[in-house]
Formats: sequence, structure tokens, C-alpha cells
Amino acid sequence: MKWIRRILVGMLLIIVCAGGFVAGKGYRMYQEALEEKSLVQIRKETVEDENFVSAEQLPDIYKKAVVSVEDKRFYRHKGIDPIGIARAFYHNIRARKLLEGGSTITQQVAKNFYFDMDQTVERKIAEIFMAIAMEKEFTKEEILELYVNHIYFGDGYDCVREASLGYFQKEPGQMNDYESTLLAGIPNAPSVYAPTKNPELAKQRQQQVLETMVKNEMLTEEEKNEILAQAE
Repeated sequence: MKWIRRILVGMLLIIVCAGGFVAGKGYRMYQEALEEKSLVQIRKETVEDENFVSAEQLPDIYKKAVVSVEDKRFYRHKGIDPIGIARAFYHNIRARKLLEGGSTITQQVAKNFYFDMDQTVERKIAEIFMAIAMEKEFTKEEILELYVNHIYFGDGYDCVREASLGYFQKEPGQMNDYESTLLAGIPNAPSVYAPTKNPELAKQRQQQVLETMVKNEMLTEEEKNEILAQAE
């Protein structure tokens, strides 16, 4: 029995060492990204962009829709969401493939500004370190601004203002509830949900957004139906 115990202890030590090595690589990747461009710099560049839209200028329902469908615990976590990660891990195990990543809005901001789309463990760890740093540096509203002003909406629109003007010929603050909830669902898969490309799929995605908002108690069923009626 002793030799079995020794083998198990040895295997555990190997796993711990390997994990520490990967975590170290991820941390170095995070440090190198910050050395190349600081958090203060990305915030400054975003705010100074001609298309920048502040959180105060966005319709309240648009912000609620984004948070509800992308990261419902956004205002409660500190950059990473253990519950979301556990849920994504469970679903991925059941499906035997990568369906969900458990990324928070803050992690998505970190990825969009600093990292490529490679699905490596090191990159994910670097993203987590960056998300935690962002939560210490910025308010939640500032993080939300970084998100909506630096994310792809399809059709060549790289921020919420470009998308609002392009799809609805309106400034973001002028969007009605129907337009706001439609737009909130697009970044999940821009090439699929762009209303100019697949209007029916865009509406189906909007329905998902609204149902999620009802589930998360950000809308009532009656309010959801009133929003959908605005399309008529």
C-alpha cells in the first residue's frame, strides 16, 4: 500500500508543479501586457475617441440587458465569477466540449484590449489577473464603458455608437427599448446576429435577451411583451 501512496503523492506533486508553472506563465503574460499599455492609457484612449459614449448617455434598459445576458453578477463580483466558472465547467463536461467560458464582462474587456483569441490556459490566467487589476483601477460604470465602446457589433461596427448609428440611424441615448435589447444581444455572435445579415436570428437572440432579463428579475413578463410590441 505504501508504494501506491507514494505514486499518488508523486502524481499530486507533478500536477501542483505543472499548475504553478502555467500560472507563472500566465502572470508574466499579464505583466508584459501592462508594460506595453497601462490601464490608465487604455481608459484615456477610449474616452478620447470621437465615438465614446459614457454610461450616463446609454439607455438604462440597454445597460440592464447587457449585464443580464453577459454577466448577471457583474455588480457583485471582483472581476471573476466563481459561480459562472463552475456552471460553465459543468456544462462543458456534460457536453464533452467547450461550450462556455464563464467569462465576466471585466474578463471580456481584458481580452478585448490586451489578449488574442487563443484558448490557452496561460492566456486565460493572464486574463484573470488583468480583470482583477481592472476592478481595482476602475469603477463598474467605467468597466462597462470600456466594454460597450470596444466590442464588435457586426457589419464593421466596433463600438456601441457606430452600431446604433449604423443599424438605427440614432445616437445610443435615443434608442428605444426594442432597439436597446436587440443591440445588446448582437456581440455574442456578431456575424450571426447582425440584423442586416440575419434579421430573424437577431430577433430570436433578442427574445433570449428579454427572457433572460425576466428570469433575472430586471423586467416583468408584461414589460417584455410591451417591448416586443414596439416592433409592430
